[in-house]
Amino acid sequence: MTLNCGCPPAYPDWHDTDIDLGGFRIHTLPIPMLIHMPLAYEIYLQRQQAAIDALQFKEPWPRLILTRSGVLRGSITRLLEDAPSMSRHVHNFPSPYMVRAFLHHGNVSMLSNPVRGMQMDLMEEGRIPKDLYLCHLTCPVCCEERGGDKILLLRHWRVSPRLSKRLQQRRGAGKSAGN
Repeated sequence: MTLNCGCPPAYPDWHDTDIDLGGFRIHTLPIPMLIHMPLAYEIYLQRQQAAIDALQFKEPWPRLILTRSGVLRGSITRLLEDAPSMSRHVHNFPSPYMVRAFLHHGNVSMLSNPVRGMQMDLMEEGRIPKDLYLCHLTCPVCCEERGGDKILLLRHWRVSPRLSKRLQQRRGAGKSAGN
């Protein structure tokens, strides 16, 4: 079931948590971008939906679309229930594939502070931020009746032994200087 506007009717309650998406079956479709702005986004969403329907895949969270942008190329990814497929667009996330989730209340123009805060938190924990996925949970049509603009940020990260070691040394030096 989806809303009339195409927004996800339900989404995972992942706010401010780390989730391992490793091994999740996904459908990823590359899309063209121009300076991080998707070109023909709606057409690619329709193309992806038609492919998922033709393959008869079920989604744990229908219409939860993970958008990753780039300067000239990006992708849209959907999480699927595990089922075999020969499609070149269907594969699994590598295991482990850790992401930090943050539910942002506001539009894209106000994303810089939450993204920067998420990045700094990860670095303070000895983790290197990688890919950033945006999941638009509301659109201009349904945002008023669903509590305003909502965007789920998913930041892929990896543990960095080198950064962790530096942070431990810095914390150790701070404790010895305080004595």
